[in-house]
Amino acid sequence: MTGETAKYLDGDTLAAALRSGIHRVLGEQDLLNRINVFPVADSDTGTNLALSLGAALVVLNRPGEKHLGTLLAGVADALLDSSRGNSGAIVAQFFQGMSDEVGEITRFTTYTFSKAVSAGNDYAHDALSKPREGTILSVIAAFAESIRHQVNSERASDFSAIIVEALNRAEEALENTPNQLEVLRKAGVVDAGAKGFTELVAGIAGYLAEGTEVPVPDTSVVHEMAPIFDSREADNESQYRYCTECIVTADNINRRKLREALSELGDSLVLAGTKRKAKIHIHVDEPEQVFDTARKFGELSSEKADDMHRQQQATHDGKRRFAVIVDSVADISDADMERLDIHMVPARIQFGSHGYLDKVSITIDEFYNELAHNPEHPTTSQPAPGDFRRQFQFLASHFDDVLSINLTSTVSGTYEAARLAASRSNAPGRIHVVDSQTGSLGQGQLAVLAAECAELGLDAETTLAAIREQIPHSSGFGIVSDMQYAVRGGRMPAWVRSIAAALRLIPIISITSDGRLTLSGALVGRRNRIERFAHYVAKRLPGGPVEVGIGHAICEHDALKLERHLRRLVPDIQKLVVTGLGPGIGAHAGPGTMLVCFRPWVSAEDIAHRAN
Repeated sequence: MTGETAKYLDGDTLAAALRSGIHRVLGEQDLLNRINVFPVADSDTGTNLALSLGAALVVLNRPGEKHLGTLLAGVADALLDSSRGNSGAIVAQFFQGMSDEVGEITRFTTYTFSKAVSAGNDYAHDALSKPREGTILSVIAAFAESIRHQVNSERASDFSAIIVEALNRAEEALENTPNQLEVLRKAGVVDAGAKGFTELVAGIAGYLAEGTEVPVPDTSVVHEMAPIFDSREADNESQYRYCTECIVTADNINRRKLREALSELGDSLVLAGTKRKAKIHIHVDEPEQVFDTARKFGELSSEKADDMHRQQQATHDGKRRFAVIVDSVADISDADMERLDIHMVPARIQFGSHGYLDKVSITIDEFYNELAHNPEHPTTSQPAPGDFRRQFQFLASHFDDVLSINLTSTVSGTYEAARLAASRSNAPGRIHVVDSQTGSLGQGQLAVLAAECAELGLDAETTLAAIREQIPHSSGFGIVSDMQYAVRGGRMPAWVRSIAAALRLIPIISITSDGRLTLSGALVGRRNRIERFAHYVAKRLPGGPVEVGIGHAICEHDALKLERHLRRLVPDIQKLVVTGLGPGIGAHAGPGTMLVCFRPWVSAEDIAHRAN
């Protein structure tokens, strides 16, 4: 910047400078993940900042001349909607403060810029219920104070020189963070969020000084960097499990009361946004408590809850060469989910105006209780591409490959949402999206097999080939105890239920090779129905050793009885798991439903032996 432009900053120049800064952060996201200690050592600060700031690039890259006030308003809104994690929410609030201070002005003077940055600093600090020194807040404060001092006390008027000096002060504050937080000193790192903000400023300063934007980084070359420390040894500030976020919109949100209500639920609370639109970030064990509280203050949207314990496990498992992730329609026992470190993207469940995250903010038992007593029949909706992308971005930043095993594309758009999210990920790992051509237990069996292959240290290509070989051979049957739920959900006309009741028929549903549910038979009368269903299934099992899964909709006693009959009738069952059926099936079939899924037996050890 020279001459006239050195004393003023218009929308176009600011947009180019911000792009340069964001590109620099994107290039450092792997390093930021590696040094992430506070408040939880879950190795996702770089990923969260990349996702948050990446949304601002959409605004910054729009063609045409950019009005300064409009530009900052668009950036602040994009960041608020897309911010992830503590640091992402704080950066969003920093830009919200700048935007509110700018209003409709068309260009910055050094004085108005100083005021805007100071407002951003105030907003960022006010967003936290318990601000801590030694974090991103310390660096933002140092940056803002340097600019204020240069402009007010030293009468500095050259933007480039002001930003470079403020960058120096920010870097000094960054180097001091280990002296302010013991957890950083013990790990031998600076704060990851503070480092990310410093990189943003460095990119801005570089552009203003040299006029050259930092290019979009190639992240594929940094993936093999190992974590700097073992996250299992980190003294985590937060002991809660779920990083929970949502957005509340209303005409006039009482932010003070909202903050007070939320502060009792967990820690690491950040409340960003305005009186009309507030972004909540908090660490809790019960995400639904956050959502219930937020609903009292306005309309709720963008709910998400990431399992920080699962993420932390993933980052220090050096044996696994790839990660496995499913959508929540896959029914997998809790023991297998934990043992094999399988990740999950929750679908959405809606009872009237009340929404839940499947298997996260509502358990299986809670769902069936709500189904029995709520006059509103639930609807289910697939995860949005953004829900997949957030998890893909994290996992593909820590693994060479990610296997996403999804609900059949013949009945849902879940597979397409996952595929779209994978195509938009810029993380270095490769993401493989698989159409399971089934759902529920069958989908879960494939995911468990893939995760067992990962546990043995097999590569993704070998595992993918084995999973795709198994897909056509997965099948299953189910019985529905009460067809009223299928009628309520519009899946079956009422007259079918009436005829079945009159003839005392229990319908048998089969899962076709492409994942569709069809009526394949019926049992007459309820007497000995479980034994007769076991005989029906046993006759249709493939010859040779098999794997069997039994799923039940809160009728475990019947499921265990079915297990005993099948073990008696089928001598070559190599593995049999009994687990609950989630809302993916339960919303349409109701309590009392039982599902049996099976496939010819092949183990991860068999796959490893064939590969060698």
